[in-house]
Amino acid sequence: MATAKRLVVAGGGGGGSGTGAGGGGAGEFAYDASVTVTAQAYSITVGDGGIGGDDTAPAQNGTNGGDSVALGKTSVGGGGGGSEAGNSNSGASSGGAHYGGSVGTATAGNEGGTGVASSPYPGGGGGGSSAVGVNGSGSVAGDGGAGTSNSITGSSSDYAGGGGAGVRAGGTAGSGAAGGGNGGVSLDGSNATANTGSGGGGGGTDNTGGGTGGSGVVIVAYTTSEFTHTGGDSTGTNGSETWVQFNSDGTLTLIDAASSTFVASMQII
Repeated sequence: MATAKRLVVAGGGGGGSGTGAGGGGAGEFAYDASVTVTAQAYSITVGDGGIGGDDTAPAQNGTNGGDSVALGKTSVGGGGGGSEAGNSNSGASSGGAHYGGSVGTATAGNEGGTGVASSPYPGGGGGGSSAVGVNGSGSVAGDGGAGTSNSITGSSSDYAGGGGAGVRAGGTAGSGAAGGGNGGVSLDGSNATANTGSGGGGGGTDNTGGGTGGSGVVIVAYTTSEFTHTGGDSTGTNGSETWVQFNSDGTLTLIDAASSTFVASMQII
């Protein structure tokens, strides 16, 4: 029975807009060191990052990130950051809250932080896959919760961190984790890095937008002696394994190595 390693990270939530908006929550991080695989085609879905709240009134929450699906595992998108409109969104990790709202529920990660109901109105950071989002305090907006490191490709990378929250002028914006977007100081929140599954940054004041969440990623590593493959956006080797990374939707086709070698030898003859 052949097995493979599987990393499935969903899209991060977008940051909220408006004054002291919350950072977006991280998409679900799911790693399995041993899943059963066979020679067949596997459909791969990579979740988009959530859209940040628009920079026009009324203020809006960020939208949730999209789900990622691979080899029987569905990872759920992160929750959008909260705005003056209300509570933050629930998601794998929930978005951080504006001072006037509550934090949504985390279903597969950690909750976002809360905001402060006094000037300069610092918001709460988005929840991360490894830690809760930081609460706003005094004049300092919350940082995003920590993400999770993984070395399936042989090199360590960080995924699924929360986005930082925004704050009005005179305060300090929150920082995103694992490529998450930073909050704005009377400015728009920044976008998260693509293919990290991290949350976008929250806006700082009226008519400032939230950052877009980072899209997800799927990586599969199989034993090189057992299969060859087609599909994927990048590939490489790590010891006895071949890894395949998908940055967007696609198909991973695993081909039995023995059959592939036999066909190749017949063509040579």
